[in-house]
Amino acid sequence: MTLAIVLAAGPAAGLTTDAGERLADRLAGQWRRAGADEVRVAADLSELADLVAAATGPVLVSGADLVAHTAVLKHLATSPVGPTVALVLTDPPAAGQATVREERGQVVAVDDPAGVTGVFGGALRVGPADLPALAAAARAVAGSATGGPASALDRTVAGLVGCGALVFAQRVRLLVAHRVGDPAELAAAQAAVAAVNEDRAELKLSVKERDDFFTTFFVSTWSPYVTKAAARIGLGPTAVTMISVAFAVAAAVLFGVGGRLALVAGGVLLYLGFVLDCVDGQLARYTRHFSAWGGWLDTMADRAKEYVVYAGLGYGATHAGFRYGWALALAAMTLQTVRHMTDTWYGVLHDEAARRPRPAIGDAGGIGGKLNAASTKVQADTGSVSYWLKRTVVFPIGERWALMAIAAALFGPLVALCAVLVWAVLAFAYTGALRTLRARWMRVPVLTTVDTGLHRDDGPLVRAMPVVRAPLVLAVVGALGAAGLLLWALLAVHAGGDLPGWAVTFALVVLLSGAQGARAAHDGPLDWLVPAALRAGEYLFAIAVGVAGRVSPWLIFGYVFVLTLHHYDLTARLEKRQVAPPLHVATLGWEGRSALLTIGSIAGIASIALATLGTYLLVVFVASVVLAWVVLPARARGGDRSPG
Repeated sequence: MTLAIVLAAGPAAGLTTDAGERLADRLAGQWRRAGADEVRVAADLSELADLVAAATGPVLVSGADLVAHTAVLKHLATSPVGPTVALVLTDPPAAGQATVREERGQVVAVDDPAGVTGVFGGALRVGPADLPALAAAARAVAGSATGGPASALDRTVAGLVGCGALVFAQRVRLLVAHRVGDPAELAAAQAAVAAVNEDRAELKLSVKERDDFFTTFFVSTWSPYVTKAAARIGLGPTAVTMISVAFAVAAAVLFGVGGRLALVAGGVLLYLGFVLDCVDGQLARYTRHFSAWGGWLDTMADRAKEYVVYAGLGYGATHAGFRYGWALALAAMTLQTVRHMTDTWYGVLHDEAARRPRPAIGDAGGIGGKLNAASTKVQADTGSVSYWLKRTVVFPIGERWALMAIAAALFGPLVALCAVLVWAVLAFAYTGALRTLRARWMRVPVLTTVDTGLHRDDGPLVRAMPVVRAPLVLAVVGALGAAGLLLWALLAVHAGGDLPGWAVTFALVVLLSGAQGARAAHDGPLDWLVPAALRAGEYLFAIAVGVAGRVSPWLIFGYVFVLTLHHYDLTARLEKRQVAPPLHVATLGWEGRSALLTIGSIAGIASIALATLGTYLLVVFVASVVLAWVVLPARARGGDRSPG
């Protein structure tokens, strides 16, 4: 149950609208329309603290001085960015209003004169885990002799942030929200609210404020019309996601069939599938229908669609006479997955850095600090050539799908795969070099703040390994060993010979060196690269086993595809702050799976090993999804409904 509390303290508590309604009562009605299950008006901070202490679900809090569209409050109440979110305005700070500093969407400081980015908007949503901190902050301010009544809520928010709570910022765009202190300000704010068409503004707000070049200029210019139509006919975000998947699968089939007409049709379907991929998020924002299931499904579907298209291109290139079409598809999938792993963990690193003090070397210290300052400057100059170049060179999803669609339609599957690989390699080199330098400057460990074993995807064999305090070095050595085995296998097969069993065993031993750092502290400035290195090692080792055993390329692709689903499940849960999959232990860990493949390779049944283990992992993945999103939620609700 969601509780909304209006703090009727300060000069604004006595203000009334033109209709004679108190601002506090008007806000109470707006909170009900925004989705609050219960609304209470608190006369002071002590009463607010008592209400918060008794609450068991999310709490919405606002002062009586806020004049805003109801949609602003609804957006705050339903914001998917985090459990605790504060409204942030760009208005000039008035007496008694706290200034804030944001970094990467987080409120990292309140009333800090350095780097002010906005002012507290007089409303916040607090997740259940942060309620004790909010109650304590309110009681501390209530018992303080300093500060006036007008700044009571602001000082409470300052106390909440000061105690270490993770508070995200909810900005107001297109809609109107102002804090008022006298009748003149109230009249001006009400006029500003009345001048904006709320529904039209919400439709525009469904489009991301900052997106990539292709998405911004070739999708978002018309996708809101599709979003509006989908909302009118009652389609939900999940339904749109599934239609997008169908379009991508159809495009992959057409790419595999070949022929100019099929390739052009596949390119068109791939583009339309990407439009729908954008529409599902826009529809969720427009209708405010957010769910953990929807966010997880969107992340998983994006990767699955892309890799199915790689498969279609690989089959099409092979069908057209190129011997290594599946090899290119495998390389594209492996490279893209490892890139995504670095993207995910670098994002976690940056978020963690935003909440910590600057390093002793200072903001401008060294090349990392200079790169950070330059990047911040470019990101702030939206619309400039450098801004769009920076967003495009990293090869985001819109550009990848556009390149595949255009290259396949004009030149065929082989050119499309080669173009994707070349751009992806260049983007990986560019982002990897810059992020490494910036990470060394930030000096922030991130794997010490999470379940390291889970996100490394360690299995039971790890516990038997000796501990060596160099997790990144060991993971990289293991990946290089797997790469060496793959090269050896390719040369042996090309020469018509066989790879000796001892070579696979030796490569496994080298790969397992990465397990020796599992129980060591992952607190180095570059240890955020460990999960990506482990993924690269496992994928390359599996491919090498398949090549050495002369396994059908499509079967090797299928096995690695199932592995990527498992690993994207872990990263999606990290991004959505969710617990481990219910059957994670049954996946055996990266080292257990690699050991089983080694046994299969030595026994001469590599095809059977890959097929059996891949099928087993797929069954475990599907069962885990059903348990996590259907069975367990139904038990928690006491019903038998599917998540939506």
